[in-house]
Amino acid sequence: MYYAMTVLLLVATMCGEAVWAYEAITVSEGGTLTGTVKLEGTVPKPKGYNLTTLPDQFYCGRISDGQGWRILQPFQVGPGGEFRDVVVYLEGIDKGKPFSEGSVPQIDAKDCLFEPFTTVVRDDQSVTVVNMDPVMHDIQAYETSQLGARVLFNVPLPMNPQHPRNLKDRSDAGMYHKHMAGPPMKQLVNLSKGRRIFVMQCGFHAYMESWGLAVTNPYFAKTDEHGRFTLTDVPPGTYKLVVWHPYIRTTVEQTVTIGPKGTVDATIGVPAPTGRLYANEVMEHPYTRYNVLEETKREIDPMIHKQAH
Repeated sequence: MYYAMTVLLLVATMCGEAVWAYEAITVSEGGTLTGTVKLEGTVPKPKGYNLTTLPDQFYCGRISDGQGWRILQPFQVGPGGEFRDVVVYLEGIDKGKPFSEGSVPQIDAKDCLFEPFTTVVRDDQSVTVVNMDPVMHDIQAYETSQLGARVLFNVPLPMNPQHPRNLKDRSDAGMYHKHMAGPPMKQLVNLSKGRRIFVMQCGFHAYMESWGLAVTNPYFAKTDEHGRFTLTDVPPGTYKLVVWHPYIRTTVEQTVTIGPKGTVDATIGVPAPTGRLYANEVMEHPYTRYNVLEETKREIDPMIHKQAH
């Protein structure tokens, strides 16, 4: 199943969409588009991974529910439904402001978590992945289509050699709260024609997951903690505003018209998906199935953050 894939970097299919070369020009009469994205309905349940079945449970279990489960919540939603960290972008713009000439997007492996959860890149652009943890990670990046998944890259993510090695040492000298960057791994994201989305997951720690979207123009943004976004220097015209989140199965879009030097504010409601979205869910009796000893339970201690689910 599409959403059940356990991979590091996942790429989804955008079927039937035209692809053109974007031209950077001076936009003298550009407008501004602001907006709010809200999730309507019940926030979906998070993913759950039993740490006793995966490597490095002593380190990675420092963020867990205290019962041996590592929780991954793909939906970041505020108390008023503010849908955070989702990507919004405009389609239908082939000429406009130039792309920002910033640094290569970076994804950090930190506390057995990939940050950020969503990344925006240009196709044929590289991403840099850095291991901040004292344990090994392995990058598996994929795109997918009707014909199945295609590997983008699969490389080990080495840790900083200065990290202490005894993961079971809980003394002050052996605490693993300090993050030290390992060698940066720079990888090219080169998607097949018509593909726009990719996913990255750790080959050792299945709960480490990060998604990326390849854009064709610079008119995109990620929503903030209030679910807000802003797009500037938009050429006057009528466009399709698209909201993207890797676990929203239906297309969410809205038509917007922006006048010369005008400002438009949009409110977009995203229906919360229902049903079972993924195979990994927390069990009611996590240790019954795996016959875990009491000593092992005590060692999986959520010292950094005790998760709720």
